Amino acid sequence: MMSERPSLLIVEDDAGLQAQLKWAYDDFDVTVVGDKASALAAMRAIEPEVVTLDLGLPPDPDGTSEGFAVLDAIMTMRPQTKVIVASGHGARESALTAIARGAYDFYQKPVDIEELGLIVRRAFKLARIEAENRALAARVGSDHRVLGGMITAAPEMLRVARTIERVAGTNVSVMLLGASGTGKELLARGLHEASDRRAGGFVAINCAAIPENLLESELFGHEKGAFTGAVKTTEGKIEQAHGGTLFLDEVGDIPLPLQVKLLRFLQERVIERIGGRKPIAVDTRIVCATHQNLEAMIVDGRFREDLWYRLAEIVVKIPSLAERPGDPVLLARAFLQRFAAELNLPAKGFAGDALTAIDRWAWPGNVRELENRVKRAAIMADGKLVTAEDLDLTSHSDEAELPLNLKAARENADRHVIRHALARSEGNISSTARLLGISRPTLYDLLKQYDLQGEGGAAR
Repeated sequence: MMSERPSLLIVEDDAGLQAQLKWAYDDFDVTVVGDKASALAAMRAIEPEVVTLDLGLPPDPDGTSEGFAVLDAIMTMRPQTKVIVASGHGARESALTAIARGAYDFYQKPVDIEELGLIVRRAFKLARIEAENRALAARVGSDHRVLGGMITAAPEMLRVARTIERVAGTNVSVMLLGASGTGKELLARGLHEASDRRAGGFVAINCAAIPENLLESELFGHEKGAFTGAVKTTEGKIEQAHGGTLFLDEVGDIPLPLQVKLLRFLQERVIERIGGRKPIAVDTRIVCATHQNLEAMIVDGRFREDLWYRLAEIVVKIPSLAERPGDPVLLARAFLQRFAAELNLPAKGFAGDALTAIDRWAWPGNVRELENRVKRAAIMADGKLVTAEDLDLTSHSDEAELPLNLKAARENADRHVIRHALARSEGNISSTARLLGISRPTLYDLLKQYDLQGEGGAAR
């Protein structure tokens, strides 16, 4: 069985000091080695949280070259390891160089066991705190994932998710209305996965991205020889979605003649391919989305009213990212974590100015803009923290107009700040209270007063 005690690796070539250090730490699982090869083998075998490292190792016991080689290797293998370096002869400059190269702390020989013990225990405590923070960071998004894997803690978006979950088990047509980049396709996929049709296919088509003369063939398919270039019979998207869900994105761009054919399918549930004469029964559920005002298009004669009623049995309006306080920070952290892992980038978090800029930005491009900015920033960042400059965000954004009534304005401001603080601290009540400069009981009272309980997931 693996030991439950913390793992401490001691890299020291002096046999007498080895024994002294080993028995000084009976509350740790101690491994003692005396050279570079053994140190790196032990690193791979036990992955210690803390290492004490003598810089004067053989074959250079009077120098530091071998010790620095071990330090560099440890930082490459396991950068979260807390390395405490020892340097003799009062070589403070070597110790400071080690700190610059990633060491946690240093001590000088001759060794004061009690003093070194304090440094070691402090290093273990910090290692555990950082491990907990990494675990929390790994859960960013998972604690706030709703329908289709969408990340949100905003009640506005949670209501959308709950609405879609309620209608998922039915066969009604759903219309998703929202600006570009708000996650309409992600919600449509979530609806499909929550429905009884999840075993069938989810087929998506962007009606605005396909030329009018090709859209009919894409939707309904064609028979061999139906037109020049039709060298084989091809199923359309509607047929491909048989038994599953068809997602029509930007449905407002479907031309009027094709709207008539789509309406016929919705009424009779049969299609005819281009060039075909045989009706084909198709069982597919339709989910649509658009950023356009279809009701205004109906008035203008650009969209059929009878088709609207067939497609919009349930209408779901999706809020913009600017209408989801706290979500930009949640999403930004999730995106950064994903891009850092996918692209093997050093960026691990956001600097304070970046978080402030993310909070204040209006996000006209919604989630898509946020994702693109975070990806670019993760690539361009020089260190482990992404800055506002990396995100290419100005220091301010347009302020939302506040109500003229002072009481309502104060309540709006309170809600806004509390929700941002909850998102910034990932739902941790103590951290949120510290950010707001109030006590925990006061924060609990405010959460209850403004009905903000549970918005950010379970309070910790």
